[in-house]
Parts: sequence; structure tokens; C-alpha cells
Amino acid sequence: MRGELNGEKRLSEWGKEARRWLEESSARGSTIVTGGEEQVKALWEGEGGLFNALGLPGLRVSLAENGCSRCTLSIPSHLTDENGNWHTGSIAAAIDDVGAAAIVSVDGIIKVSVQFDVSYFSPAKFNEEVEIEGRVVKRKEMLTAVVVEVRKKTTGELVAIGRQWMSASRGKKVANSSL
Repeated sequence: MRGELNGEKRLSEWGKEARRWLEESSARGSTIVTGGEEQVKALWEGEGGLFNALGLPGLRVSLAENGCSRCTLSIPSHLTDENGNWHTGSIAAAIDDVGAAAIVSVDGIIKVSVQFDVSYFSPAKFNEEVEIEGRVVKRKEMLTAVVVEVRKKTTGELVAIGRQWMSASRGKKVANSSL
């Protein structure tokens, strides 16, 4: 019984760390987009996470626990192509980050991608709100598999699905984490 309670507490803490990591990445992304040269330079010279932050400005985290992370994002103009569609590279980056957060919520570390596949179904446009949900579907030794779905919030239409295996071989603790 005591071991179960400690395990539940650890999962709860990891869920909080996953949420904090996504929210801080989103805040850094907003700084990059709206900040002046000095703020961007400070981020660039900081502890990293700049790439993760670029595709996440304005991301709102609604859930990060027990192998699941769910977020919403209103597509900003700087992440769109010449036709106003959410750029596929930005979609892949968001899938990677939300999937990583789902894994952090059960493993407590950020893992590295060893296999990553994205299927695109329909475009999302500038200012359109999407929901991004990642779920851990398999854990085997140092590997964890996650599936991430991106859907239009208003219609539920599927935008993209990402499937990813991540490994702990080079995993690292979440920055500034007490875990």
C-alpha cells in the first residue's frame, strides 16, 4: 500500500513537471515572437529549449498526467505558410513536444526520439484553434511509445497523427526539476 502511494505521488509530481515544462516552453515561444532583441539573445544564450519554444507560443495546457497530455493552440501567423496553413514542420514540432510531455508525466525525464512518423490529413489555418493530445501507448525497457492526435477544436476534424518511440538512453531530467 505504501509503495502504491509513493508511486502515485511520484506520478503526480511528474505530471506537474510535464505541465510546467510545456507552459515554460510556451512562454519562451511568446517571448521570441514578441520580445526585443535583448530578450531573444538571452533565450538563445540560456539553458536551451529554444527549438521547443518556437512552435509553442500561446499553447494552453489542460492536462498533463498519467501518460496523457492535452493542449490547445491558436495557430499564430508566424507558423503558417504562404497560404495561411499551419506549416507541417511546426505541426511536427508541436507533436514532438506534446508527446514528450506525456512521457515525462509517467517517466519523469525528457527522452530522445528514435523513431518519429507523422501523417497529415487536413490543414489548420491561421488563428484556428487546435487540440493536441498525446498518449503513452507502450513502455518496454528504456523505450516508450506515444501517439499524438491534432484535431480542429471546433469540428474535431483530424489534422495530423504522430507516432513516436522515445528512448531514455540519453534522457535528461526536466530543467530546474527537483525530480
